[in-house]
This record gives sequence, C-alpha cells and structure tokens, in this order.
Amino acid sequence: MVLKRRGGRPRSRIAALAAASVLVLGPALVACGDDGGDADSAATESAATETAAAEPADPAAARAEITKNWTAFFDPKTPVAERAELLENGEQMRPALEALLGNEAAAAATAKVKTIEFTSPNDANVTYDLLVSGSPAVADSKGTSVFQEDTWKVSTKTLCGLAQLSGATVPGC
Repeated sequence: MVLKRRGGRPRSRIAALAAASVLVLGPALVACGDDGGDADSAATESAATETAAAEPADPAAARAEITKNWTAFFDPKTPVAERAELLENGEQMRPALEALLGNEAAAAATAKVKTIEFTSPNDANVTYDLLVSGSPAVADSKGTSVFQEDTWKVSTKTLCGLAQLSGATVPGC
C-alpha cells in the first residue's frame, strides 16, 4: 500500500517510518514467539553472542598484548620513540608525550595492568595501578586501549587524562 499526498506523490516520511518500525520491531516480535525452547537458554546465547561481538577474535592474545604494551609504554627505560609507537596516533601525539615525560613524576611512572574489559573488537577499558618509583601513586586507574595499525595501544584519552592528573600542560590534550 502506497500512501499518497495531495498531488499524487508518495508520503516518503510515513513510508520511511513504517519501514523503520518493521526493521526495529520485527526481530523483537520474532524473539517473543514461543519456539518451544528455553527462554533462559536463548537469553544466555544472546548475551554470549553480544560478548563475543564485543571482543577481538583472540581475546587472550589481545589481553597479553595490551598488558605487554602498557608495561613497555609506562617503563621509564623505554625510549620516547618506542613509547610513541605504543600510543594511539603516536607520531601526532609525540609532542604531548614528550611534554608529559618532562614531568619528573610522570617520567618515573610505571603501570601494572589489573583488568581488561573489551568494549568492541578494537577497544578495551583497562584498569591499572599507577606506580611512581615503584610505590603506588594511584590505585585502580581507568584508561583505554585501542587497536590501531595491528597493535594494541595506549589511547590518547588515557595520555591526556594522565597529563591532567600530573598538572602538566600538554599540547594536543
């Protein structure tokens, strides 16, 4: 059925809304039907599918790489050039990184990754302890990691948050 306006033209807005309703409500209505299966089982499968979609293909390998790269990024012995490779948009953010490392406490900081929670195949929330000269400075810090150029990197958002925490004025943040 095509709805017509005065003058014989289709009511495209109404047709678009109707089509959108079918796309949104159709799967929901089908999911409500009784297929004789266990509703809890279907909900569990749905949650598992959503979790799998929010993770990279190999979550264990990704967690290992994130931990390794965060440890290297926050290691005072890691050269700035290598740290830039472990930072999202590293070359572009290199002046920010250098400015932050000009802060004595930031230059001495290390990180111990505690938990990693994937929010997509290319993004993860990272909880870590920030240590300065080996002593806990900030426990349970929150940061993010991004998968860029086939590498899990510390996000610029995390770098800028640390700059703000240290009181350093950092270009690009």
